[in-house]
Amino acid sequence: MPTETKTKPGKIYLGTGRRKTSVARVRVTDGTGKVVINGRPLEQFFTEIKDRNAVVAPLETLDMKGKLDVSVQVSGGGITGQSGAISQGVARALKTMFAPTPAAPTAEGEVHVIPPQVKKLRDNGLLTRDARMKERKKYGRRGARRSFQFSKR
Repeated sequence: MPTETKTKPGKIYLGTGRRKTSVARVRVTDGTGKVVINGRPLEQFFTEIKDRNAVVAPLETLDMKGKLDVSVQVSGGGITGQSGAISQGVARALKTMFAPTPAAPTAEGEVHVIPPQVKKLRDNGLLTRDARMKERKKYGRRGARRSFQFSKR
């Protein structure tokens, strides 16, 4: 792998995404639209189109696809779980990019304004954690719910 020389590093925005048992750590920087996952390009890492679309969905929602570079470290779970985790991580990184930094504490009567980019991500369901997990196996059962075959005699 060739090493890249970085001249002046820009601002880095971080986001963490989770789906099932997958965890993705995402770094978003200004750039040309490169998406690198575990050191491999997006097209090499995800072979299915639906998984690639899930990864770039937050960028396409905000029309930032060719303007930002995305670097991801993902582990655990399967292919679809990892793509979902990356999608949430990218959305959270974009949220920190557009969220205003509070300079002073707000007064009690003041209403917190949500940026339109964050509202767009929220409305498309990209910031919401999908809480569905595999159900655990119970004792006295063959699986999570399946019982052993009942024999009358």
